[in-house]
Amino acid sequence: MSREKVVLAYSGGLDTSVILKWLDLQGYDVVAYVADLGQRDDLEALEEKAYKSGAKEFYIVDLKDEFVKNYVYTSIKFNAVYEGRYLLGTSLARPVIAKGMVDIARKTGAKYVAHGATGKGNDQVRFELSVAALAPDLKVIAPWRIPEFFNVIKGRQEAIDFAAKYGIPVKATKDKPWSSDENLMHISFEAGILEDPAKRPPEDMFELTVDPKNASDTPEEVEIEFEKGEPVAVNGEKLSPAKLLQTLNEIGGRHGIGRIDIVESRYVGMKSRGVYETPGGTILMAAHRDLEGLTLEGSLINLKDMLMPRFAYLVYAGYWFSSEMDCLRAFVEESQKYVTGKVKVELYKGNITIVSRESKYSLYDQMLVSMDDDKGAYNQADATGFIKLNSLPLIANARRRDK
Repeated sequence: MSREKVVLAYSGGLDTSVILKWLDLQGYDVVAYVADLGQRDDLEALEEKAYKSGAKEFYIVDLKDEFVKNYVYTSIKFNAVYEGRYLLGTSLARPVIAKGMVDIARKTGAKYVAHGATGKGNDQVRFELSVAALAPDLKVIAPWRIPEFFNVIKGRQEAIDFAAKYGIPVKATKDKPWSSDENLMHISFEAGILEDPAKRPPEDMFELTVDPKNASDTPEEVEIEFEKGEPVAVNGEKLSPAKLLQTLNEIGGRHGIGRIDIVESRYVGMKSRGVYETPGGTILMAAHRDLEGLTLEGSLINLKDMLMPRFAYLVYAGYWFSSEMDCLRAFVEESQKYVTGKVKVELYKGNITIVSRESKYSLYDQMLVSMDDDKGAYNQADATGFIKLNSLPLIANARRRDK
């Protein structure tokens, strides 16, 4: 009897390692697919681990530049944050992973795809909505929603025991039972001891950043160059998207930039506590936002600010491949035509200070704004009529109240 092929989005972490073996035991030929998004894993070791766990085929796809250029940079252009704080590092990674998974399914002739997202999380939605948009004919296997799986492996402790039973090495342990997910944008931590929002995360958990209290006592200045809203150079050196973000991660990490500890609203309806390290993305966000202040009209900035929460929500909820998102991406690209220039930031013990900015498309007119204008660039008397006209609706409303 032939076995059906299933492409598993495989990270080598606890969940997907256990799921790979479980799928093998269920009678599937598992194609282990790793999306290389810049996670600091030993990829050769992942391949060996996957085959030992029962995989029949193994693929690593380098998606680093595609991820940063087409997903991270789009979010930076929107200055996107979810619920005012989260820079969407995991949310942005899921659609590009799903797109690669569909490509591998087509290449191998698989009719099924699988993921390790839990039935309580956002990622199950992000993966499956992306697959539905890109390849509705593919069937999805979600073990964490299958009773035969989750009634045996009820949580992380049982998963750790299952891995030990089949000799599968995993990073998670009973001493450090948190879950982590890393890509070039960030690393996230959740579960385990982090499920109590009143408990401070242990310092040895952090991987990309030093504690701001222990960061260098010497500030560091960094210059970032943008072209049409996209970062293209750091300190004068032109870099690929992946290399640029990696460079800023290293610089920001040594100054303790980009740590947040938040309770967020999951798309599936519950509150969740997450700890994130996003050093490079935090620097880019601050620099890009500042450059827009120099190059965009105030009305366009305000419009972007109104649309941004919708963009962030769509990313967070898994609707990257949707008509609404297509329209928002087209809008943000048009908005960035003149967002070209350089911004210099100073990094110091977890803080980012904007030092300077410049652009050939600057809307700033020093002569016009100067309090020392002696050449008549601006006639202050003109403001009288401007104020009078804008006050007319207020005056009319006041008179109506008095009637």
